Amino acid sequence: MGPAGDHDRWPGAVNAHTHVYSGLSSLGMPRPAEQPRSFLEILERIWWRLDRALDEKSLFAAARLYLGEALLSGTTVIVDHHESPSFIDGSLDVIADAAQEVGIRLATGYGATERNGGRGEARAGLAECRRFARENRRPLVRALVGLHASFTVSDETIREAGDLARELACPVHVHAGEDRLDVDDARRRGHRGPLERLRVLGGLPPGSILAHAVHLDARQVAAADAADCFLVQNPRSNEANRVGYPPALARSRRVALGTDGFPADMAAERAALLRIGLAHGEAADVLDARARWGRALGEALFGSLAGDAVTCGGRRVAVAGEVVVEDGRLVRADIDEIRARAREEARRLFARMA
Repeated sequence: MGPAGDHDRWPGAVNAHTHVYSGLSSLGMPRPAEQPRSFLEILERIWWRLDRALDEKSLFAAARLYLGEALLSGTTVIVDHHESPSFIDGSLDVIADAAQEVGIRLATGYGATERNGGRGEARAGLAECRRFARENRRPLVRALVGLHASFTVSDETIREAGDLARELACPVHVHAGEDRLDVDDARRRGHRGPLERLRVLGGLPPGSILAHAVHLDARQVAAADAADCFLVQNPRSNEANRVGYPPALARSRRVALGTDGFPADMAAERAALLRIGLAHGEAADVLDARARWGRALGEALFGSLAGDAVTCGGRRVAVAGEVVVEDGRLVRADIDEIRARAREEARRLFARMA
């Protein structure tokens, strides 16, 4: 977003990687019994407990809250990476219905993984991607093929995800090199890193989206760039999870900005990017370009975004030419009702987590 002012007009922001299912997490999510000491323990004790506890009602409440508040912050495009292992079939429709209700653009796919139920779980996740891509007719919603991360899937699942993406003519969306454990796992399997493993197995068709890339080196980033992949930096999440900073991203011209489950306030994410990036010796103009590259990703997924705009000092937002926020309020939905329903479902969700 640009500077405020009654007559200003700037493009809607793009959140190039996030997890809409995390929408209820700020409403009192229980803390783990033991403080996590590593990235894997953060996943196991917090986020994987949350996603396993999701059901249809809690997911819908999370999606409505996350997407409604995204619009209120001036974000008009969300690139979502979804997981709800106890509720796979039909889960993408729930998120898509929430997006269509509030009036935001959404690209979403189920992140296939084997971390709970092995190959059967992965096949179910890919089946949900296929079903959704074939059945979705919502004008503001696009389908993706998801993989959780290289370290939670077998070679067979990566091959199947790549084949499905080519069949459906859509990108693969995957976490890559978020933490050192992803690199170590790929090396144990005989690859230089997760990027090489994904590419060798055919899991990265052109236009694919690699989230994080913290532990990819300059050569790997350049290879991803040459393969026509988008890379997505997530500064607040990487800082919170203590996974490091990705200096090699300066070698790519296709780095967008995401929030990885943090609220979709892209002005806040850009401020974090500048703060953290400048502290790591990055050039301000290089960092600034990352906020703009999200728009290129949005256009690759949706075509023209000319009808997405923020005006009136951020109090009016249009998506595809339709005003969906007016005077700081959602037009298609009631944000107070959304927040009240979210609080109710959060209590039930957190009880299941406990």
